[in-house]
Amino acid sequence: MNAIISASDLAGEPAGAGRPVLLDVRWQLSTAAAGGAPPFDGRAEYAAGHLPGAVFVDLDTELASAPGAGGRHPLPDLAVFGAAMRRAGVSADHPVVVYDGGQGWAAARAWWLLHWTGHPDVRVLDGGLAAWPGPLSTELPAPAPGDFVPSPGASGLLDADGAAALARSGLLLDARAGERYRGEVEPIDPVGGHIPGAVSAPTTQNVGPDGRFLPAEELRARFKELGASEDLEVGVYCGSGVSGAHEVLALAVAGIPAALYAGSWSEWSSDPGRPVAVGPDPQ
Repeated sequence: MNAIISASDLAGEPAGAGRPVLLDVRWQLSTAAAGGAPPFDGRAEYAAGHLPGAVFVDLDTELASAPGAGGRHPLPDLAVFGAAMRRAGVSADHPVVVYDGGQGWAAARAWWLLHWTGHPDVRVLDGGLAAWPGPLSTELPAPAPGDFVPSPGASGLLDADGAAALARSGLLLDARAGERYRGEVEPIDPVGGHIPGAVSAPTTQNVGPDGRFLPAEELRARFKELGASEDLEVGVYCGSGVSGAHEVLALAVAGIPAALYAGSWSEWSSDPGRPVAVGPDPQ
């Protein structure tokens, strides 16, 4: 099952009971992280116009727990996450398509959570809302409740110790901007730098100017150049487990399974006892 779907393919899905459940996860980084941009209200953007039939899902309250020791976007309480998915009409035997405003990070977070907790058929709209060719709706849908119950998988998730170990035994990719990886700037977290052994792989380089993913063969070539191989375990982290999910999605498009360190740098850097590397060298 492909991890992404084009806008044209989604528009061509037949109407009726077989149409995928649509989740709108529009979200923006905090004002500080976004370089001083004005506050963003995803729910208001949704109300102003969304894909017909889509239900809004809030990343900060339904796809994450409150910030704390586990980072800025810790994993959500599974009861809260499951209730949000059922409210949106998500069932275990029905396809789901997730989209956001176009960056893809928030949609990838929802995709990863659904995938990790056992949903067999979830895809991200490639290019997000900006790629949609049809009309938008302001009607608030009232879907029949779904039956999806999250059941986390035994793999696909890393904690801090697992990420540190994978940086030595496999390939740990840092999905943040290169300057944050090198420790030249750090606009949000206590210190700059990266997990020793991690390789810089900004997730922004997985997409083209239109925000859509590069072709699978180009992504495979990129990750191979970064060190990925068939016999090597791959993991990803970012600032708080959102853009890292987007890199896991890019790896899936390339046919490379990868785990996510959900706490990411916001959790790692909160403990002064954990080592920090700076500069372009992984070590």
